[in-house]
Formats: sequence, structure tokens, C-alpha cells
Amino acid sequence: MSYYFSKTVSAPLDETVTQVRNALADQGFGVITDIDMAKTLRDKIDVEFRPYRILGACNPKLAYEALQVEDKVGTMLPCNVIVQEFAPGRCEVAAIDPVASMSAIDNPALQSAAQAVQQRLRLVIEAIG
Repeated sequence: MSYYFSKTVSAPLDETVTQVRNALADQGFGVITDIDMAKTLRDKIDVEFRPYRILGACNPKLAYEALQVEDKVGTMLPCNVIVQEFAPGRCEVAAIDPVASMSAIDNPALQSAAQAVQQRLRLVIEAIG
């Protein structure tokens, strides 16, 4: 079982990030963190890395439902979506598969919540490009 799903698009990084943010909003997610890994790695350990952003996405309603059935599920929140640029105008968007990650938790009620999030994140990925 893969732990993520992804799509490669022909668009610059900033345009792709905007598309991802809009697609997430359409599915009820807000971006609560936005980490520029290239900048962080340059600033912290003085290395160069390709443009790579980690967007921490949260759908408050679905997060609340998951927290009601498993209070430690917050260790897996928010759902991370990455946008990385492999070449100018060629980006990959990838999202965590919450069904795969939350299968580590032995709570059947949580699996239906994870499936609802998975369905929405798949729609986000499909909407890009």
C-alpha cells in the first residue's frame, strides 16, 4: 500500500501552490502551515535543495470527527501536501494517504474518517493541472 498519491503538472511552483491551495479550499481544507524546505535547509544547514513546499492542510470538521474517535490522531495532523519543482515549470504534487497512515491505529471507527479525508485529498490532486 502506498502512503501517498501524486500528480505531475506542467506549471511553475508558485502557480501550482496557488492551484493546490484553491483545490484544498474547495474541499473544505485550510492551509495552516506552509514550510519552504529549500529556504529552511539553506538557512539551517547551509545546503541547496530544489523548490519544495510542505502545506499542512486541515479540514476542521473532519479533524474534529477524527479527534472524537481517537484523541491521539492529532499526532498525524495536519495532512501534509507537498509541491516540489523538479525542473522549471515541472512540479509534482503529493498528498499523504490518511487511510495508509492511520491504519497504524487499531480503531475501526477511525478508518471511516480516514476514508472521508482520503476521498477529498484525492479530489484535490485530481483538480490540479
